Amino acid sequence: MKFSIEKDQILEALQKVQSIVGQRTTLPILSNVLLEASNGKLTLTTTDMEVSVRTSIEADIDEDGFTTLPARRFFSICRDLPSHQVDIGVSNEDVATIISGSYSCKLEGLSKEDFPPMPTFEESFSYTLQQDTLKDILQKTSYAASADESRAILNGTLMAFRDNKLTTVCTDGRRLALVEQEIDMPEDAETDIVVPTKTVNELIKTLGDEGDTIIKMSSTQVAFEFGNIFIISKLVDGTYPNYRQVIPSQCEERIAIDREMLQSAVRRVSLMLDDQAASVKIQITENRMELSTSSPEIGESREAVPVKYSGKDITIAFNPAFMMAPLKHLDSDEIYLELSDELSPGVIKTNVPFLYVIMPIRVS
Repeated sequence: MKFSIEKDQILEALQKVQSIVGQRTTLPILSNVLLEASNGKLTLTTTDMEVSVRTSIEADIDEDGFTTLPARRFFSICRDLPSHQVDIGVSNEDVATIISGSYSCKLEGLSKEDFPPMPTFEESFSYTLQQDTLKDILQKTSYAASADESRAILNGTLMAFRDNKLTTVCTDGRRLALVEQEIDMPEDAETDIVVPTKTVNELIKTLGDEGDTIIKMSSTQVAFEFGNIFIISKLVDGTYPNYRQVIPSQCEERIAIDREMLQSAVRRVSLMLDDQAASVKIQITENRMELSTSSPEIGESREAVPVKYSGKDITIAFNPAFMMAPLKHLDSDEIYLELSDELSPGVIKTNVPFLYVIMPIRVS
């Protein structure tokens, strides 16, 4: 194999595929990126056996072929090359010679024969969604997924394709984020899938601002194709719990708040806390919300923010990190906090089809 390519091109391609490569893996080949050169294109593929990522770029191919090289070391070498032009040749023993300007090196690779084949994908349904829309949906929900491996089904994002809508949900049992998006669907294509968090993070990182994403799926896999990137992932096995049960059918009171003002206030008062289980106490009166925190070993703080509200007085407490999480990913100037009493879940809504349920913390 022999080809020439621009440094920036190969760096960009490696950035798209290398993040799923494990630092420590029982199979050395999984630390490598598969390079395939043919028909004027260089194709790069990585996999961790759960997620596979592939991208293609144009290159000047002098000799077709393939090899696998240590992904992270190859990236580090390419990043520091002195010239914009890179010439790479690979011997029959999978040793790559990399030349750029006055620099040259030899990098030991492994045979392609040991690299796991890209999963065969038997498509049953496909859907189309704009890249920026899918990215926005995942950013608004993925932070609420569970990291507790004892409940594997919650370690991912539910994507429910029903009634010409995509409903995307994440929950860890203490909070829940949901976004609904209208979508053109094939007839008889209603289905629910749970996409692993690792795959979702990869999508958030690589989805662009323009162009479509084609979502294809089978009974055990999902694929996302956009631009020159193709991502295949196994699905989380199991049935997602009935998330509708935890969404309050109605709340008695609704408070309108400036999103950035609330986010800043929660962040400031939580500086007095260092316990992950700590809470911020919220006292709501007419057109006023007071947030307060206290810690025996650190101190206390409080801040009042103006709100639009004329209902009954309410005192409630929430985990401050859980309160701030959705506010970081929303772009509405104003949000609505819906409450019933100090023991019932709170609901954050905006002027788009989004909601966030957060369980209160009991305080004495």
